[in-house]
Amino acid sequence: MTGALRFLCGHGASAPDAVALGRSCPLCKLIASSGRTRTELEARVARGQRERFRSEVSPAAEYDWNCRRGHDRYRASVLEALGGDACPKCRSGVTAFANQREAGVPSMKANLRVGTSMAEQRLRALLEEHIVIPRGVNRVRIAGSFHGRNEVWPDIVIPALKVAIEYDSPGRGGDWHRGLREASDREKDALLADVGWEVIRVRTGSLEPLGKWSLSANGPTAKLADEIVAMLERIRGVAAVDAIRRPLSRDDAPTATPTPGPSKER
Repeated sequence: MTGALRFLCGHGASAPDAVALGRSCPLCKLIASSGRTRTELEARVARGQRERFRSEVSPAAEYDWNCRRGHDRYRASVLEALGGDACPKCRSGVTAFANQREAGVPSMKANLRVGTSMAEQRLRALLEEHIVIPRGVNRVRIAGSFHGRNEVWPDIVIPALKVAIEYDSPGRGGDWHRGLREASDREKDALLADVGWEVIRVRTGSLEPLGKWSLSANGPTAKLADEIVAMLERIRGVAAVDAIRRPLSRDDAPTATPTPGPSKER
């Protein structure tokens, strides 16, 4: 036995006498837990090292990476590149005065391509029956850096209350929002908290509560929308929520019970 290993994902040694294992390599498992793909990471690796990366199995292996914001190449392990902002210039740039001044400001990012599930759209529609949520706001500036950017993109942004709502699903494989993805969610919530925002996380399926303002649910329902509105009142107060509460329609308004008058004798 040579000690060389070949994994189920196809990575590892290619020698004929390599030991075949019935599981994915450590790096593929790590990448899957982060919600990213090898192809996405390979595009960030320096060109001369991409061929080696295609067969890489170790999260601790170091490569030269291209900064997504155009800075100089930097050296980091795959784990560091997956875990967040590994570029030294990006890390130092987040303390710039302009970033600090705009931290916490919500705004619209045009042509933002972030997948929105049908469940998230349904939840938004249910919430909009209760409160006014502006459609043109999809990002919040932060004082730090989140995966190389000084902004985050919550599922639902409520600027008037400075509250973001995230709808977390375990996905078909049951491993979404776990492992590195859960660590990323926690980091995102902390960065929003640093600039005065609170995050309500709806945790569906088998996902455990995450953070102070977590709600467990089986899907987007009217009951869940009511629970979120009640939680908004606890976070910011009833008066603040009343300021963005949608007026009741005539059909929804309670019908006044007529006061019985004096009976007439025949």
